[in-house]
Amino acid sequence: MINFQGSSNTISNLFFVCVLLLPTLALGDCTCDIDEAKKSNSSEVLHYKLGSIASVLVAGALGVSLPLLSKRIPTLNPKNDIFFMVKAFAAGVILATGFVHILPDAYKSLTSPCLKENPWGKFPFTGFVAMMSSIGTLMVDSFATGFYHRQHFNPSKQVPAVDEEMGDEHAGHIHVHTHATHGHAHGSAVSSEDSETSEVIRQRIISQVLEIGIVVHSVIIGISLGTAGSIDTIKPLLVALSFHQFFEGMGLGGCISQAKFESKSTAIMATFFSLTTPIGIAIGMGVSSVYKENSPTALTVEGIFNSASAGILIYMALVDLLAADFMNPRLQKNLKLQLGAHVSLLLGSGCMSLLAKWA
Repeated sequence: MINFQGSSNTISNLFFVCVLLLPTLALGDCTCDIDEAKKSNSSEVLHYKLGSIASVLVAGALGVSLPLLSKRIPTLNPKNDIFFMVKAFAAGVILATGFVHILPDAYKSLTSPCLKENPWGKFPFTGFVAMMSSIGTLMVDSFATGFYHRQHFNPSKQVPAVDEEMGDEHAGHIHVHTHATHGHAHGSAVSSEDSETSEVIRQRIISQVLEIGIVVHSVIIGISLGTAGSIDTIKPLLVALSFHQFFEGMGLGGCISQAKFESKSTAIMATFFSLTTPIGIAIGMGVSSVYKENSPTALTVEGIFNSASAGILIYMALVDLLAADFMNPRLQKNLKLQLGAHVSLLLGSGCMSLLAKWA
């Protein structure tokens, strides 16, 4: 005969234990304390961090420099068809960086249980900040382009008046006719030059705004690697960052090359890009002893900056890099080049997305 009373007591005890353990299980993945168990040997971690500074520095410098050496490497010349495919690959890397790497990290930071429910849980700040940064980039793009156009294409340059020394009517008539003809020919030349100047100005704005977006994210991700205390965390970040810096540098270097900056400005922009992430890693190493990854301040700052950076990079990749090149008549008229650019875009975005599995 079954003892129902004993069975009932056992079930009650099991239920009571489950009720006690449930909050512990639920909170097991939501701790805001640093997991000391994942910390590695400090000297070994230091070696990996120093190695990561060198690796990321070389990858970034090499990536941004290759397009700038287009005079010595004809394949990488902006006028070469292969340059379109390389730039499409780099744009795919930048696009995947914004969508797959930065934006999810921003969501994770700003929806962390370590932040207060009010206001962070009441409103989707990640999407809002990304949207506003995209709109802000568009406004900067538009106003900067308008400003440069007003500066370079000032209508104050007018055709000189007829030479008053030509006294007789016949001579004056001939002079006016000749001048008008010359003015027409000159106007055509100026129109062609204006078009070229306009494109150069556009590329300068693109390269400067793109570098701002890249720099913001590079500092944040550099600090993340610099503050990491586990080799298992550093290794995938190092691979992802090196790959990312190289191809992101290729995209930026292509824009700088097309912008035709002076040698000094080109060197400054390339150096600034190359040093940003290593500086971020160094900053992270410096503050690692006091930096708390899950503190509300760290999560808020990191989440907002990542959101803004994602919005900038997504806008730049889609509007200024891909749309500008993919709607180019030169690419539209060449089916082989068009297919190559599309395949390169998919490869770039796919390879960078795949790295999200490890970093």
